Amino acid sequence: MEKYPLLQGGKAVGELTVVREGEDTVFSARCRLGEGGLWCLWAVGSTGELRLGVPERGRGEAVLSRRFSGRMTAPLGRISHGEVRNAAAPPRPQAWEEAPRPETLFRTPWLRRALGGRSGALTAPAGKGRLLALPFGAEDPFPLPSLFCLARVQTIRGRRYAVFAFDEKEWPVLR
Repeated sequence: MEKYPLLQGGKAVGELTVVREGEDTVFSARCRLGEGGLWCLWAVGSTGELRLGVPERGRGEAVLSRRFSGRMTAPLGRISHGEVRNAAAPPRPQAWEEAPRPETLFRTPWLRRALGGRSGALTAPAGKGRLLALPFGAEDPFPLPSLFCLARVQTIRGRRYAVFAFDEKEWPVLR
């Protein structure tokens, strides 16, 4: 049995327990939720995320227990924590794909020029648009500085990325 923090907005609100049973993995969670809203629990790993479901509210806490096959949990990689998220919010992408030449993903000339020659990029669908993750380190200049205010910095596969969202017309959007 392994135990992980269950976070909501970066703050610990409970605990996620993970037990391997043969080919299956059983997730159990207990947490305190704020009033209002519909909340969903997620398992977050080094290479992906898995939506566990909506917890049941009880006396003072919410609980959830779900069983998933190895095929469903394998894309997670090494589990790091659980998260409580608003169920109405769009899900984060689970399957990032490598984009060796990110400029070829877009038609917009300024974006193609800005992305030319970049390496290590990842991409994922996002509704009718697309997410683009560009790697950068603490010593590196920020990628696409003109879109700095629209980026979200996150760790994907153990590496830090600036993630940009684009709609179906390739306009940058805030996510």
